[in-house]
Amino acid sequence: MSGSISPLAPKTYAEMPPVRGVRMATAAAGIKYRNRTDVLMMVFDRPAAVAGVFTRSKCPSAPVDFCRANLPGGVARAVVVNSGNANAFTGRKGRESTRLTAEAAARAVGCSEGEVFLASTGVIGEPLDATKFSGVLDGLAASGTEDFWFEAAKAIMTTDTYPKVATRTAELGGVTVRINGIAKGAGMIAPDMATMLSFVVTDADIPAGVLQSLLSAGVGPTFNSVTVDSDTSTSDTLMLFATGAAAADGQKPVTADDASLDAFRAALNDLLRDLALQVVRDGEGARKMVEITVEGAESDEAAKRIALSIANSPLVKTAIAGEDANWGRVVMAVGKSGEMADRDRLAIWFGDVRVAVDGERDPAYSEAAATAVMKREDIPVRVEIGLGSGRATVWTCDLTKEYVEINGDYRS
Repeated sequence: MSGSISPLAPKTYAEMPPVRGVRMATAAAGIKYRNRTDVLMMVFDRPAAVAGVFTRSKCPSAPVDFCRANLPGGVARAVVVNSGNANAFTGRKGRESTRLTAEAAARAVGCSEGEVFLASTGVIGEPLDATKFSGVLDGLAASGTEDFWFEAAKAIMTTDTYPKVATRTAELGGVTVRINGIAKGAGMIAPDMATMLSFVVTDADIPAGVLQSLLSAGVGPTFNSVTVDSDTSTSDTLMLFATGAAAADGQKPVTADDASLDAFRAALNDLLRDLALQVVRDGEGARKMVEITVEGAESDEAAKRIALSIANSPLVKTAIAGEDANWGRVVMAVGKSGEMADRDRLAIWFGDVRVAVDGERDPAYSEAAATAVMKREDIPVRVEIGLGSGRATVWTCDLTKEYVEINGDYRS
């Protein structure tokens, strides 16, 4: 956690009420950071349904491998998360560390190792000494409380400057259910499935298979539509748990094609988008949030690839940091995306100021009007390709000197 909070941080945090069926506790194990919590344990006293999406990196962390192996079981009783060390690119030692942690968690909770899920975030390539925190799991399992979401969010931060929390309610099967979520992430963020680490819990009674389909669909327009620096983490993990506590209220069982899931799906997707945008707003060194919408592409998929090409361009991002309406760099990013585009049909807007049209600068272009938009904290950029009906929106942040400073000495 850096010294100063991002200027794009939320002015207030969501009040995070308990979700029945999950307890949490944190500890300071001194894995990397001094005088702050760095281990989180979540305990489900009754088996919870579980779904997950993970990084598509070809160099995943040991905890990602471990979770993937356990996910088909569909049941969770414990989650252990540490910050300060990603336990990635750690070979046999990494696998041994996950085994040791899982054994300790299973003992503490009284479940099988197949019902334990693990996540680690922090430095890549440094062996993780699980003995530092495996000994505290008994205490965490016993002391966990339901009303601990904000503290849980703090324990999983690395270079984050603020904890990321969100909560929603929805009607499902005749009763009101709650969804709470936490996330961490500020750098190495171009999720190719989910975000760096995010844990979402609902008291709804939803089978694991249905939960998985909801989550897999929900990441596309949310976590998979944000980027801070174009780098996909080795450790990306997003997990969704359903404790089933709402069944006691009379919640009717649901199936995958159930119309009664519509409100829950909308609330879940809204929560995922909320958390994803909080991650972008905490982008390392970020001073501006940028929403990039591409319309008129050959397909939605093409529009998204063009939007990400713009969002990931260091030249676009540095222009935004310098409050320079340099639309030529947007043209460059559209052209290099690999998708169909016609230079002479392009139109570009910064905010509501059209800066380019029909392949050249807008005849009515006003530098003063464009500069006024660039001075905002939140900057919308819109690009009309003029070829079809494909549309996509992605979110990113600017690229500042602080990003280089944070990442130039991350290990030291």
